[in-house]
Order: sequence, then structure tokens, then C-alpha cells
Amino acid sequence: MKKIVTLIVLAFMIINCKNNPSEEVVTANVIEPTPESLPFIWESANLYFLLTDRFNNGDTSNDVNFDRTKETAKLRGFKGGDIKGVTQKVKEGYFTDLGINAIWMTPIVEQIHGGTDEGTGVTYGFHGYWAKDWTRIDPNYGTKEDLHELVKEAHARGIRIVLDAVINHTGPVTEKDTVWPKQWVRTNPQCKYDNYENTVTCTLVANLPDIKTESNENVELPPQLVEKWKAEGRYEQEVKELDAFFERTGHPRAPRFYIIKWLTDYITEFGVDGYRADTVKHTEAFVWEEFKNECDYAFSEYKKNNPNKVLDDNDFYLVGEVYNYGISGGKYYDYGDKKVNYYDNMFTEQINFEFKWNAKESNYQDLFKRYSDVLNGDLKGFGVLNYLSSHDDGSPFDPSRKKPFETANKLLLSPGTSQVYYGDESARSLVVLEAVGDATLRSFMNWDSIAKRKRTKEILTHWQKLGKFRAKHPAIGAGVHQMITESPYLFYRSLTRDNFKDFVVIGLDLDKGKKVLDVSKVFEDGEAIYDAYSNQEVRVVDGTAVIDSEFDVVLFEKK
Repeated sequence: MKKIVTLIVLAFMIINCKNNPSEEVVTANVIEPTPESLPFIWESANLYFLLTDRFNNGDTSNDVNFDRTKETAKLRGFKGGDIKGVTQKVKEGYFTDLGINAIWMTPIVEQIHGGTDEGTGVTYGFHGYWAKDWTRIDPNYGTKEDLHELVKEAHARGIRIVLDAVINHTGPVTEKDTVWPKQWVRTNPQCKYDNYENTVTCTLVANLPDIKTESNENVELPPQLVEKWKAEGRYEQEVKELDAFFERTGHPRAPRFYIIKWLTDYITEFGVDGYRADTVKHTEAFVWEEFKNECDYAFSEYKKNNPNKVLDDNDFYLVGEVYNYGISGGKYYDYGDKKVNYYDNMFTEQINFEFKWNAKESNYQDLFKRYSDVLNGDLKGFGVLNYLSSHDDGSPFDPSRKKPFETANKLLLSPGTSQVYYGDESARSLVVLEAVGDATLRSFMNWDSIAKRKRTKEILTHWQKLGKFRAKHPAIGAGVHQMITESPYLFYRSLTRDNFKDFVVIGLDLDKGKKVLDVSKVFEDGEAIYDAYSNQEVRVVDGTAVIDSEFDVVLFEKK
């Protein structure tokens, strides 16, 4: 990480002093810091997770490919979202206004061409987790040129791009998609999840061929892939690259190493910043060590070959989906008969499936203190990715979106990395009539509601204020939490890293109108401080800040 030698200096307005200096309040004209003026710390990132097909349709010409035209079950077909649609919102400043500094997209590799029908109606691989060819971007999502543009535009705004890596399985078998050779995959038994072996050496569900990730046997390319590449005129090039990869690494030509090579190509070619790894606990732990090593190598090669495109000296980001992992487990996931540490030499962070329950059961103080203690204790040097709704969690924190403000407060102000699931910020409903299973979580982004409904705009504004404040202050996610007063509820976060220091004071559930707040633990008498929520500047007098605003939130930072 680049050391920040000089703290950010913001311009002061000339303040017309009142007779009582303790009530000195003006509207401030704040100069926003540039992305380069802050250190980027993954443990405090504000990460936006979206289904590529369900976020924004930037190119209607690619909506139908491979004759995927069968009528599907509710929300189980392609809806038109694509990479260009994400780039469009990046350019419009949607993510910047929301304080997002990283975007995680569902897999963009070419999906199976056919559809499945497992009793719930036809389903296509709109979600991206049913790979047919890891070496090609699915045309429904876009092209290589589209991905290059997205990374370029995002990086120009200090936003990192995280792709989604599937090593565990291929897509299902359909009338258009044949099963891969038996040297590559197993099609039974189906996982029972009652111990380590019955979670790893098995198929996740019926008709989802499991890659033999444990195998070190040299295998030839699947004939259907050879035939496909030859028809596309790129067989020789793909084989040449594979030969170079296996010669460099010395790895056997085993199934997992082909896929690792194909996935890390997206790092060396496009300069993506991280991967979210799918179905981690269903793959041998050593596979993720191997994956990390190759990701690190690819990222270093990209930086070496593109010195003018390097954002900072952060390592490549890897976050693991160890389903049902929770922060209570520390570094370990317990299979019942075996505990595995997926942090050391594997993942920067893990998705924290426990957070939604902690948020339901805890008040702000208990939640914040617990996470601060663990992240600055047992998990120091690593992180967790907290979420309150997601694409495959059928028990979200607030499915009917009755508590959008509390959701924002708990997610965006908790220690750890925050995962904003697309539509969290706009109260996109997670309950869709006639949608079965996880389909109900995956409706198209509610842009119309943002444009037309006053209530939605109010919710979005709240998320934007908290998100931008979080993005400006790494102390919120990566710092130490300390309560100042219980009533009114006021706390501070502090972070010192290298030469960078960051301190903020935050108040929640405050009285609306005039409030006198104790800020003496962080700010000195005479200092000008700024409330980013109400856009006001006040001066500290006798250890207090007196502010009059219509809101029950304050976000204090040093001017």
C-alpha cells in the first residue's frame, strides 16, 4: 500500500461567527477528495455485488444467443443485463455517488447453451455459474472489449473489479451440452454434507457434474471443447497457451489446473483486481492455495507489463464463499469431522453468513463492538465480507424491505467489508410472486422505482450518504470501534496504518433538531468539524459539537 504522507486538506469556508460560538453552524462547501488521496484497504471496502444479467441492459443487441428462446420459469431466463450496462452506470457516477469502491459481478464466462428443467420449469444459465467454456465471455454478457472498457472506466474512478471463479463444477448436461469426460468430472454420488468427504468428493446437486479437483492425472482437453475451439478458429492458440502454462508451472495437466489457467488469464489480460471463489468448501483446501499462487503470479505479471495502469501495491483480492461460515468460527470452518483454515495462504476474506443473524439479534453497539474485537483480534490481517441480502440466501435480513434505513446503518457502519447486494440501496423487493427458490432474490434492478418513487429516492439518498462517508474513511471498516455515549448513541472509529490516520465520530438514532454531542475523545476545542449527513460545519467548544439538523444521524469528520 502506498504510504499517505500528507493528510487530506479540505477547503474552509469563511465563517461568520455568531455571538454564541457553540452554536456556530454554516452550510459547508466541501471539496471531495480524489480516489488517489486515500489508501484503498480491502478490509474496509464498500463492495457492490450484482448479477451481470440482472443489473442494467447496456446493449439490447446481445440479449438472445445460442437460441436460448424457450419459455422459462419465473425469473429463470436471461433478462438482458450485460457488461456494457455496468460500465454505463460507472460512467454515470452511480457507483461513485453510492460510495462503492469495488464491484463484484457474477461469472461472465460462456454458459451452457441449453436449458434445464428440474421440475421447476426451464432454467438457463443467466446467473453465470453453469460454465461451458471458461476461455470465452458469454455473448449475452458482452465481449472482451466490453470488459476492457469496464476495468478502464472503473479504475479511473478508484473502483476495483472482482470477478467470480467457479472451479468446482461444469454446467448441467442438457440436450445441447454433453457431459465432460469421466477423467474430468464425476456425476455421482450427490453430496450429503454430513462430513468432509461427503461435502467435497461429490456433486453439489443432481445434474451438476463435479470437477475432479483432487486428481493429479494428466487429462486431454474435452473433445467438445476441442471441436468448439476449432470451429471458432482458436484451437491452436489455446493449446499453445496451455503448453506454455504447464511448462512454466510444472503442474500436471490435471482438470483443476486447466481451469486455474483459464481463470487467471482474466487477470493478466484485463487487470481485474480480485476473485470471489464459488463453492469453496466443496473443493479440497489445497486447490485454493494453488489458485492463490497462480492469481498472485498473474497479478504481478499484469502490473509488471502495465506499470501505467497499476492502482496501488495491494495484493490480489480473494474472497471465499465457504457456505455457512461465520465470524464466530475465527479462521476455521467446521465440517463436523474436520476443521479447515481457509484464510492462511488462501483467502484475504471470507463471506460472513453469520452477519444477518448478528444484525437481527444485536443492537448497534453490541454488533459493532463484537466485530471490532474479532477483526482486531483473531482475524487481524484478514477480513470478512458482511451482507444482509444475497443471490442465494433464502433468509435475508429484510426480504420485504421494511427496514431499509436500519439495513444501511448496520451494513455500512459495521467493521468489516460491506457487500451491498444490487437493490439493497433502492429497496428492491426480494419477494416475487410465482418465483421459486432463489429466483425470488434475482429480479431485475428497479431503476423505474428510483426514477419515479419519492420513498425510493429517500432510501437511496441515505445509502449514498453513508456509503460515501464510508468510502472516504477506511477507519469505519478497518478501524477500532469505541462507544462515546450510550444515550445519545455516539461512537468513534480510529485507524492508524503506515503514515495514514483516520478518525470519525458517528451518531445514530439521535433526536431530530438541536443536539449537543460529546466529541472530546476525538476532536479538540476550536477544531472545525463537518457533518457529512446534514452538510454542516460546526466548531468544537468545551468538548462538544452543537448541531441543529432534521436528521437522526451525524457523520463527523475533521475539516
